[in-house]
Order: sequence, then C-alpha cells, then structure tokens
Amino acid sequence: MKLRAALVLVLCLSAGASRAGMFDDEEARKAIAALGAQLGANQKAVEERVAKIELLVQDRSIDLAKQIDELKQELARLRGQLEVQAHQLETLDRRQKDLYVDLDARLRKLEASAQAQAKLAASAPEPAAEGKAYEAALNQFKLGNYQACIAAFQGFLASYPESQQVSSAQYWIGNAYYALRDYKMAIAAQQKLLASWPDSQKAPDALLNIASSQAEMGQTRMARESLQELLKKYPGTPAADQAKQRLAGKR
Repeated sequence: MKLRAALVLVLCLSAGASRAGMFDDEEARKAIAALGAQLGANQKAVEERVAKIELLVQDRSIDLAKQIDELKQELARLRGQLEVQAHQLETLDRRQKDLYVDLDARLRKLEASAQAQAKLAASAPEPAAEGKAYEAALNQFKLGNYQACIAAFQGFLASYPESQQVSSAQYWIGNAYYALRDYKMAIAAQQKLLASWPDSQKAPDALLNIASSQAEMGQTRMARESLQELLKKYPGTPAADQAKQRLAGKR
C-alpha cells in the first residue's frame, strides 16, 4: 500500500511540475531518492518477514519430523509388546490343551479303575457264603451222598476259584470217587490236585489216595511206586507214616 501511494505521489508531483513548474530537477531527484530508500526499506521488511516465516515453518517441520519419529518408535514398541503377548497367549493356550489332554487321560484311568474295582467288588464272594458252601459240600460226603458231594465241590470250585480251600475241595472230589469205587476218576482227580497245587497240605493225602486206588485196581507195583514217591516228596507227614506201614506190609 505504501509503495502504491508513493508512485501516485510521484506521478502527481511530476504532473504538477510539468503543469505548474513548481519543482526543478534537483527536487525531483531528491523525491525519487527518498522514494527509492522507502522502497528499499519496505523490501527489507518484507524479506525479514519472509525469513521469519520460513524459519518458523522450518522449526515446525523439524518438530513435526521429531514427533513422527517418536510415533514410529512408540508404534514399534507396541508391535513388539503385541508379538510378545501373542507368543505368551499361544504358549498358554498350548499348555491348557496339554493339561486338558493329560487330565482327560487321568480321569479315564481313574474311571476304568473304579469300574474294575466295582465289578470286582460285585463279583467277589462273601467269606461267609464261601465257608457255608464248602461246609455244605463236605457234609454231603459225611452223609454218604458222594455224587452230591462231587457236584457240590465242583460248584464250589467254579464259584470260588480264588479260595484257599480249592485244593481241599479237589481232594474231596477224588475221595468221593474212591468211595464210589470209581478208582480211575479218583486217580484223575487227585492227579489234578498234585499238578495244580503240589504244595497243598492235601497233596500227601492225595498221593496216598492214588496209591489206594491203584491197589484196589490190582496195580500193586504202581501202588508201591506211589507210596515211595509219597515218602520222598512229603516225609514226616501222617500220610507218609501210613505209606511206611503199607510198604512194610502193614495196612
């Protein structure tokens, strides 16, 4: 605005001078010089303001670049945290799955064990019932009901295969066959006892019963061999004492 006013003033002065002749060349030069100085001052002011603006923009650009760099660093840090958390989450998820599989396997084993114990408990005979069954079968022998005795003891062996009385039950089956004069079956029954329970307390009596059955069948030599085997395997037993007497010719 100041520049435009100065130009207008120069034109007016020039026009006035040409028309009125009030100013000479010296005054015109002074006016032009003053106007040039004013223009130079205005230009310098404008340049200073432009420089300040450029500096301000530059400072703001530097500050903005710094902020952008800080944001990039913060973003990188957050990404790193996210990666770590994702890895931790994956590890935790895998551990939870492994724990579930292990827990499920242990529960299945416990369930299977519980079911097996329940079945065992359900199938396990009562001691009182076992004893009654044994006594009932033995009473049949005492009453002379040998066939009933054999059937009862065979049923006892089927119902109580883990009983401590199984070898005794097998012995009485053989003894009942002997009482029925079925010596072959008596020998077979007692041989089964000796094969299955050689350490049973009834084993010496079973071998003596075999010798008796062989003697009744007229197998004298085999009977003597059975008695000698009895003395060799089970010395010091009551059955061995009877075997000595028989071998010595005493009944």
